Amino acid sequence: MLPKEEFDEQFVRPARETLATAKNNTLSVRAMLGYSNICKNQCLYCGMRAGMKLPNRYRFSPQEVAESARRAAEMGMHRIFLVSGEDPGYTFDDLLLMVRLIHDVGLAISMAAGEFSSEQYQALKDAGVDEYVMKFEMGDPAVFDRLNPSTDFKRRMEAIETVGRCGMRLASGNIVDYPGQTPEQLAQEIMLMRELDISWAPVIPYMPVPGTPLAEEGGAGDRGKCLREITLLRLMLPNCDITAQQPGDDPREGLGSPQGNLDALLHGANLLFLDMLPAAMSNDFAVVEQRLLGGMEQIRETGKRAGLTVAPGI
Repeated sequence: MLPKEEFDEQFVRPARETLATAKNNTLSVRAMLGYSNICKNQCLYCGMRAGMKLPNRYRFSPQEVAESARRAAEMGMHRIFLVSGEDPGYTFDDLLLMVRLIHDVGLAISMAAGEFSSEQYQALKDAGVDEYVMKFEMGDPAVFDRLNPSTDFKRRMEAIETVGRCGMRLASGNIVDYPGQTPEQLAQEIMLMRELDISWAPVIPYMPVPGTPLAEEGGAGDRGKCLREITLLRLMLPNCDITAQQPGDDPREGLGSPQGNLDALLHGANLLFLDMLPAAMSNDFAVVEQRLLGGMEQIRETGKRAGLTVAPGI
């Protein structure tokens, strides 16, 4: 692995130049709503996995989701990212209603709600979803199948391919430096993102959640490796949005770490999120521990420190 100084000179500087050209030196901001933290799945790394004893499980109605979207629009947002566990309490018609209500508000919609049939993905697109988020998480089929016992790699990749065939943009990516991940596997996952020609890379380093099986196998992922991946993705996929919501050295700051977010922007990332959950519920959407995001004032300040123009993202 190249020393940091050499890597920065050869790759980080060109990545920042690419960001300036491809993204007009802009930090994009999107609204984000975790509308349910109930999930039927047993992913070994997720804090919302079925069976986890969370203090507060919740589920928003389609009307409550639409109200959050209206607030986001009033705050100047142009797009909302809807994300939940695979919650069996929603019918598919509930999800379609949710999407149609938000579409009527006038916001563009990115959505992550799990694996569906091709007909259902098409229905979501027709209702107003233009970007679907389906992470492959791990590129090695055997590793994926072990860590995601509620599905399998073949089914996940079929779902990913179906999203593209339905005409939606595909957001996908990996977890960086999970316990046992080899350099070869990490390289394979980066190349898979390139092959899929993703529109957005929602990548973060592994953040262990106490009480999950994978947390017993190893500690937090190396965020330096994640920063290098961000840089390489910017060079390989110049127009791709890349998540700057990254942890810093203090895990208590979660994904809202000012330094973690700034470091990601300086390595080629361009996307931050404004959390639409009420402050009292912000830690209930516990995919990772301390998921806390920064508010709009922090986003503006971070963008300024990175030399980027802050604007609502499409």
